Amino acid sequence: MRVLMLCLFAMLASPALGQEWTSYANVRFGYEGAVPPGFTSYGESDNGDGATYASTAQALYYWGSNLLEDSFEAEVAASIGYAERDGAQITRKSIDAEGAVFTGVAREQMFYRRMIPLCDGKSIAAFTLNYWPRDATAMAPIIQRLMKSFRAVGC
Repeated sequence: MRVLMLCLFAMLASPALGQEWTSYANVRFGYEGAVPPGFTSYGESDNGDGATYASTAQALYYWGSNLLEDSFEAEVAASIGYAERDGAQITRKSIDAEGAVFTGVAREQMFYRRMIPLCDGKSIAAFTLNYWPRDATAMAPIIQRLMKSFRAVGC
């Protein structure tokens, strides 16, 4: 009986265990990033600047943009300002030579945003991961993997 139960469990669990990370590459702006298992693609935007992915409880957005401000740092500050204007409470922000991160809570969901300068010096790429506070612990390794995979290409 025990062997039968183990076999049944293995058969039911194998599709979930077999799911692998995929990746998203943006040709227009020249960046790439990982996509976690269980996230469905909702396609690339009409203008080719990014893509949307979602699971049952999280959403992942990738996008690129030309700098609208004078510098990368000013672009990050503007992005934080827009988030605050829209009601987000920023809980952490960090800018270094490799990019910027800011996190917070907006409309009862937590979010994690990473922004990086791109090779041409005139554009940026970003991703935002939205998730529920109850999932924060489970999201930590996913965020780590997203951070490691997110980069400019073609420099």
